[in-house]
Amino acid sequence: MVPFKTSVFILALHLLEGALSNSLIQLNNNGYEGIVIAIDPNVPEDEALIQQIKDIVTQASPYLFAATEKRFYFKNVAILIPENWQTKPEYVRPKLETYKNADVLVAEPDTPGNDEPYTEQIGNCGEQGERIYLTPDFLAGKKLHEYGPPGRAFVHEWAHLRWGVFNEYNNDQKFYLSNGKNKAVKCSGAITGKNLVNKCQGGSCITKACRSDRVTGQYEKECEFIPDEQQTEKASIMFAQSIDSVVEFCTEQNHNKEAPNMQNEKCNLRSTWEVISDSEDFKKTTPMNTQPPKPTFSLLQIGQRIVCLVLDKSGSMAIGDRLNRLKQAGKLFLLQTVEQGSWVGMVAFDSAAYIKSELLQIHSSTDRAALVKSLPAAASGGTSICSGLRSAFTVIKKKYPTDGSEIVLLTDGEDNTISGCFNEVKQSGAIIHTVALGPSAAEELEELSKMTGGLQTYASDQIQNNGLIDAFGALSSGNGALSQRSIQLESKGLTLQDTQWMNGTVIVDSTVGNDTLFLVTWTKQSPQILLWDPSGKIQNGFLVDAQTKMAYFQIPGTAKVGIWTYSLQTSLQTLTLTVTSRPSSATLPPITVTSKMNKDTGKFPSPLIVYANIRQGAKPILRADVTAVIESANGKTVTLKLLDNGAGADATKNDGVYSRYFTAYDTNGRYSLKVWALGGINAARQREIPQQNGAKYISGWIENGEVKWNPPRPENNENDLQDKQVCFSRTSSGGSFVASNVPVAPIPDLFPPCQITDLKAEIQGGELINLTWTAPGDDYDHGRAHKYIIRISTSILDLRDKFDDSLQVNTTDLIPKDANSEEVFVFKPENITFENGTDLFIAVQAVDKVNLTSEISNIARVSLFIPPEAPPEASPEAPPETSSPFVPCPDVSINSTIPGFHILKIVWQWIGELQLKIGSN
Repeated sequence: MVPFKTSVFILALHLLEGALSNSLIQLNNNGYEGIVIAIDPNVPEDEALIQQIKDIVTQASPYLFAATEKRFYFKNVAILIPENWQTKPEYVRPKLETYKNADVLVAEPDTPGNDEPYTEQIGNCGEQGERIYLTPDFLAGKKLHEYGPPGRAFVHEWAHLRWGVFNEYNNDQKFYLSNGKNKAVKCSGAITGKNLVNKCQGGSCITKACRSDRVTGQYEKECEFIPDEQQTEKASIMFAQSIDSVVEFCTEQNHNKEAPNMQNEKCNLRSTWEVISDSEDFKKTTPMNTQPPKPTFSLLQIGQRIVCLVLDKSGSMAIGDRLNRLKQAGKLFLLQTVEQGSWVGMVAFDSAAYIKSELLQIHSSTDRAALVKSLPAAASGGTSICSGLRSAFTVIKKKYPTDGSEIVLLTDGEDNTISGCFNEVKQSGAIIHTVALGPSAAEELEELSKMTGGLQTYASDQIQNNGLIDAFGALSSGNGALSQRSIQLESKGLTLQDTQWMNGTVIVDSTVGNDTLFLVTWTKQSPQILLWDPSGKIQNGFLVDAQTKMAYFQIPGTAKVGIWTYSLQTSLQTLTLTVTSRPSSATLPPITVTSKMNKDTGKFPSPLIVYANIRQGAKPILRADVTAVIESANGKTVTLKLLDNGAGADATKNDGVYSRYFTAYDTNGRYSLKVWALGGINAARQREIPQQNGAKYISGWIENGEVKWNPPRPENNENDLQDKQVCFSRTSSGGSFVASNVPVAPIPDLFPPCQITDLKAEIQGGELINLTWTAPGDDYDHGRAHKYIIRISTSILDLRDKFDDSLQVNTTDLIPKDANSEEVFVFKPENITFENGTDLFIAVQAVDKVNLTSEISNIARVSLFIPPEAPPEASPEAPPETSSPFVPCPDVSINSTIPGFHILKIVWQWIGELQLKIGSN
């Protein structure tokens, strides 16, 4: 068995969490600043790697500059060096740079030898990606034949990351039929090469020409397009930047619009340069007249975590038991969430600020208990947020610079002077995490999080939603020790009536179990608490804090793997249950669930998208039951079932990212997001990672007429764990967002059906066309559409640009199904010439009950191929063609006009027969 690499553990812990992408990149006078490249702590210390990172960016900058018509270059980069590497004078402490907001991660590959550079993209065309992944061997130039110079590949990935463009090749479908002939999926079409198969058996390999299937006309699956090493074509970087002559992106003029690749599918047939030209970056710049300077680099080394709690104790905190809820959530943070070795201080504020605790390093439970005693005990006075922040800076500066420190700021009150300390916050280099409690917290609060890259959260006064404890539970370190990271397994609440029970189960899987904590809170009197382990043994030992109205049970050692069962009984009050744990091993990556909205602000009627990313290391977890709960400022909740079906809001099927549109705006103001994920008998790790948005792996090159094959791409080990079912339970706080422009109820229906993005077409029975797609809804991906409009054309551009003028298919009998159901429709093309070699293009539009229409779907295509008449059967003694070890004779039919052609044809036939006889012997 090939073990998961610990470096993947770090991927899951550091880079798949957070409410929103907090990239620090800025574009300043054509130059990109604030790029963060992080080295995974499990990469062996090697100074050469730092130089290689500098080299790749330095090489990439002029290539990017030329490719973008002198518009963009790399100006400065921060390299984040692990804490466990040797300390050096030139390494300085980071400010806002963390593993959580790194734009590039350098880590060992999950599958040995798989050094493909790729970019995580969960959004649609034109939307920025999450981050770029590189390996040490790739940076060291050990994959030149497969991916080309590292600097060029970095520009390919940068286009994914920054401008949201996609690949112009397709590993799943390398050829397509056009006018009845096979064409390679490439861009531009002027790239030259040959279509070949590398057949290997018994340790020896031969190169053969690709053959077409007699029935479908399509090339055999093993067929590859092998490019010529010497080219003159300049485009395109998103096809194969490794070709020496390629120095440009495809434009509208040379883009291959028919190729079935992600760029065409996601971007409505637009070229990469068209998408780049529509970007905000492009609109902000003009071409430069001079060559840009070389990039500069800063070397930053991670240090100990320094965090100061800044807690509101103003008079309004007495409303709705807010102060006591603060103490409950603060106690969870101090007892469980914050990592061993961290330095923690505390400040409380009302009209003024009060230092409750100087920085104290957490070594033991005694240290944690001392900090718990410092939590504010009474509420009174006004609200002065800046006073609290300034006192926090003072506390931190007594021991450390404020660079890279963290402040957790909680407030429920309005403060119209908060902007008075914005400049001090910017200059401090500290990261501010904000917790807005209740409906009246200062509107400017989120600005502190945005300007410093912190997490922004919101908790309502609806205690049963457990929002405040969730907010504090989400504050694990962006750079913390891996074995100390707190993972939330459960978060539930319920208001009980007469002697009701709150029953449920929590799964402790094998990837967690250390330092497991069950925490129960109540609003009036202590409930009856019953807890059974997976063997059915009842667990005693809950510690009751009657004053704070909470009880907790810390399981010694590692908790038993399996289903833990709880029952809580009480009357006429609200209970909550929170369960947290830590990874069971430093080498086995835990299953993680991280959630976020695609934006931190929503303006009605624009929809938002909810994302939940479920991973074990780099492997996606499929078929999990994932539910998002979105709570508005009014305390109302909306529940959404998230899907990984590649339709609607979900960009890619089976990639472990579950998505859904949010349209149920209720009121203006803050909304919070929480996600529950449950893995049962159907959930499983994916055996293979889906096609990444990365640089093209070149299977081989044609050099001076000779084919030189590269080693085959590494495949996942069949004996690895990732194909086995997984059972787990997780909750994840996705932070908060702010809605505006929401009209007073009744809210009008302004939401059309979502775009159909997975339309597929196949020829059926020679003349029928079978269409399949995922049904959209009445409001994006909710409800049921009213009808479909299907149109066809023999011109792909006419169908895209003149959809309403294209030939309409009769859909009288096609009644839409509920959103996310599979639709199937079969029709026979009429009033259009459909003969052998005809390419037919199809698109669908959905219409809702108030006649709002969706965007036009992706364009599906079919190419009618009528098989030629079957040749006479071969004589019994003639071996099948596949038995010949020789390259087939060339097809000379196109040369029938050359002198002596008939004689040549006889000679070629004689040579072919001789080859077959020799091969059979």
